[in-house]
Amino acid sequence: MSRGDHNSRVRLFGTNGIREVVGERLTPPFVVRVAGAIARTTPIGPPILVGRDGRTSSPAISAIVASTLALAGHRVVQVGTLPTPAIQYNVLRLQAQLGVVVTASHNPPEFNGLKCIAGDGLEVLRPVEEAIEEAVSREEGLAVRYDAVGEVVDDHQGAQRYVDGILGQVDVAAIQRAHPRVVLDCGNGASVVTSPTLLRRLGCRLVTLNGQLDGTFPGHLSEPTPENLADLVRTVPAVGADLGVAHDGDADRAVFVDEKGTYLPGERILTLLAQEFVRRHPGGVVVTPVSASQSVEDVVRALGGEVVYTRVGSPVVTREMQRRHAVFGGEENGGLIFPAFQLARDGAMTAAAVLELLATRGLTLSEAVKDLPAYTLVKEKVPCPVDKREAVLEALAASATREGGRVVTLDGLKIFVEDGWLLLRPSGTEPLIRVFAESKQPERARALARDGLERVGAALAALGA
Repeated sequence: MSRGDHNSRVRLFGTNGIREVVGERLTPPFVVRVAGAIARTTPIGPPILVGRDGRTSSPAISAIVASTLALAGHRVVQVGTLPTPAIQYNVLRLQAQLGVVVTASHNPPEFNGLKCIAGDGLEVLRPVEEAIEEAVSREEGLAVRYDAVGEVVDDHQGAQRYVDGILGQVDVAAIQRAHPRVVLDCGNGASVVTSPTLLRRLGCRLVTLNGQLDGTFPGHLSEPTPENLADLVRTVPAVGADLGVAHDGDADRAVFVDEKGTYLPGERILTLLAQEFVRRHPGGVVVTPVSASQSVEDVVRALGGEVVYTRVGSPVVTREMQRRHAVFGGEENGGLIFPAFQLARDGAMTAAAVLELLATRGLTLSEAVKDLPAYTLVKEKVPCPVDKREAVLEALAASATREGGRVVTLDGLKIFVEDGWLLLRPSGTEPLIRVFAESKQPERARALARDGLERVGAALAALGA
């Protein structure tokens, strides 16, 4: 968390909401303060929807949020445990003016957090977050008369509503005819309540891993990295499956393993589906952050489409997609966005879209990706105190400018070299500098990443950090 703008407001929201360690920063009084600030900055009127992921602390935190909102006079609709994209889908369908999601997405189990969804189902803009932060800093009390207290009601149809919506977006009959065998790793997260149902209704022969909701994440940590998905990689070829799918903790992401047991980095599926949607919509726009692989631009431009780059973070991507009337978008981490369905990163919709592509084109997953441009994208990270990040980036930018060459500062610092690029940017959720490096030659990509790590290390050392 960072401090400090001109009015000393505390920065609470990162790239994707508030995320803190439960029992440290994230305490009951803190939740009450944030929920109270949300209540004060939201007019009394249409309901506020509250949902949560499957973390151990999520039921208690969501109860505090719902109660605080009601005691401030708001009508609250609780949808319980659902993936974040399912909650976003229900905000719009239930005509809520705001959604509050209790989640820390892919963070380790000791974390939890809050993120806000606007009435149109998109993540709120930064000015809304700033208004909430300002209200938190004022620490004003909440007071409504007994006869003005809002009600709290439960809605139990959110999962079905969401699954039905996805089924309306894809060629269900084609997938059912293909009858694919799929290994689904729910990661003990919120996808447990939606993705198995979706895949069965699509006619998949389903094998599940970590299919019980458990906020301690006993199967593996909730970020779907190759290291965390070793069981999925082994299981897919062992059971003769056509592919494997894994979600993160709140299921706004999906990553894949092909029928041979090969883990496919998120940028491969981003590229595959960008190509598919521009093929369906000639001349279409694809929106993606500066961290995306060059392969996306390669395939989109080859089909006459356009790639628009943004800062990292799904709120920025979705708003730019809305503005540009994009046909597709997403991030290289497996968070893909299908605007015909909703402007939200959506792991279950991604799984359905990949299954449709394979079924309608008669391909295996390895065949579908084999002709895509081959790049190696390396991701690293360096601990960096939040109060040092700006100084580090300024020093890095000054150094890169002196070296010459193309430098882009849309988000952090992206340095282009003849055979690749290097991106150095502060994390929006953790005290880190993230390092991305890409080249067609794997060793060159790794060398660029090492160079990035050394650059950050040297800048930190120069600052005495």
